[in-house]
Amino acid sequence: MFPGMAGVNPKKMKQMMKQMGISLNELEDVQEVIIRMKDHELVFPDAVVTVMNAQGTTLYQVVGTPEERTTASVVSDEDIELVMEKTGASREMAKEALERANGDLVEAIMALEGK
Repeated sequence: MFPGMAGVNPKKMKQMMKQMGISLNELEDVQEVIIRMKDHELVFPDAVVTVMNAQGTTLYQVVGTPEERTTASVVSDEDIELVMEKTGASREMAKEALERANGDLVEAIMALEGK
């Protein structure tokens, strides 16, 4: 936990942490933890989550084995149809523009119209 404190009695360590205003608790019944990034996510199905409160700051520590998943942008058919209608673009071009714009209709239409 703390460097150089390996031989300290756990009860004494807990008492020292309490004196310093630090509380340490493990979250129970955690099923999984997901960290989402733009194009992928890390999923911890076996996560152990520890919450540490120290001087008004809350820290979450996640320990486990992550599984990496790619996230596919899901664009609705209605949005594709609307972009095709407004720009005259093909279905494939409209879908690509929407994916590049993260589903933002206005941005996709403007990109296809060259604005």
